[in-house]
Amino acid sequence: MDLEKLRAVALDAARAGDAVIRTWTARGAALGTERKGFGDYVTDVDRASEEAILAVLRREAPDIPVLAEESGGQSAELVWAVDPLDGTTNFLRRYPVVGVSVGLMRHGEPVVGAVTAPYLGAGWCAAEGLGAQDAEGRPLRVRDDATGRGVASTGFPFRRPENLARYLPVLERALRDFEDLRRAGAASLDLAYAAQGSFEGFFELNLGLWDIAAGALLVREAGGVVTDWEGDATAVFRSGDIIAGAPGWHAHMLRIARETRDAATGVAP
Repeated sequence: MDLEKLRAVALDAARAGDAVIRTWTARGAALGTERKGFGDYVTDVDRASEEAILAVLRREAPDIPVLAEESGGQSAELVWAVDPLDGTTNFLRRYPVVGVSVGLMRHGEPVVGAVTAPYLGAGWCAAEGLGAQDAEGRPLRVRDDATGRGVASTGFPFRRPENLARYLPVLERALRDFEDLRRAGAASLDLAYAAQGSFEGFFELNLGLWDIAAGALLVREAGGVVTDWEGDATAVFRSGDIIAGAPGWHAHMLRIARETRDAATGVAP
């Protein structure tokens, strides 16, 4: 595969969705909002953005199937994972932290990814072995230091309250151990900002593949580490339980996750 070409396709597709979101906002059109679940919404803008993204992918890479958040699809050995509007709640509340994410998965691992931030005028892309860069071509590099601390971002498991028992002890330790935490509400952007060194890392539970496929590759290609909460670098794309960031921070965060798990289950350190 020509990963450099497919990286350009992913970025063009993300920009197509990005343009739909900005145009819809400028027109002030009705949003046609539906509630998928507690705190989980879909709007006409999500669907229109997704269709614009899929049109680019069908035109430029017609042989690759798509797994998209709104229209669905099935996973495959080679598949696009598309989130047309990451942060719909933010979008509905006019909070400008929303993203568009287009990632290409091969054999369960991301090999191409692009993320854009429609209201922030930002974009990032990566391809396996070719590094990560912002939309202006500047290389991305994670922020690492000897302490493994710093500023991290996270997301709360509001859709799956059964995960609170696992998440809250980790959150408490993170609040004690790290310089500060952020919670903006768009995982694709959290990962992009971790890749460019704005955050040391990002952790969350039970995300969708479309949430993390592109952003995880950005982090990896920027010199970071991406695993699940057990340290598995492949299973993260099945569970969506993600720890992603600079190597020192990742090691510290993984230790927190394991120690809180062991404390909860009575396993001696």
